[in-house]
Amino acid sequence: MRIAMFQPDIAQNAGTLMRLSACMGIGIDIIEPCGFLWNDNKLKRAGMDYIQKVNYKRHTSWNAFKDYSVNNNHRLILLTTKAENSYTKFDFKENDILLLGQESCGVPQEVHNNVDGRVVIPMYGDFRSINIATAGAMVLGEALRQIGKI
Repeated sequence: MRIAMFQPDIAQNAGTLMRLSACMGIGIDIIEPCGFLWNDNKLKRAGMDYIQKVNYKRHTSWNAFKDYSVNNNHRLILLTTKAENSYTKFDFKENDILLLGQESCGVPQEVHNNVDGRVVIPMYGDFRSINIATAGAMVLGEALRQIGKI
């Protein structure tokens, strides 16, 4: 199980997800370009000393990441508001990568069309979205529960 961030634009969310990944013992993939400098103080503040402890991989592009995921037999599961399946009803597998889009605009249609599954977090009312780090934590918790890791 891994988390991937598609071209993250907010350093604090990337740092938070790196910290979460370290604490849960999973890897994280960063699909560049990022909307912040890698040595950003906000990234370091949110990730704290966990950034040195997390298994992370930076990918230069969507295509490089896609090749990596195919070559390593990963299934890509996109968290999106455009899905019909609730994450609580989805059947997660140990080789899944939970793919999170940009905070500002999600993922482009090309990415949306090239994933193995899509899940949504059902929300009350007509709200647009949940913070990406919060959404990642919610879905990761359910995925790890399903595969028996927590």
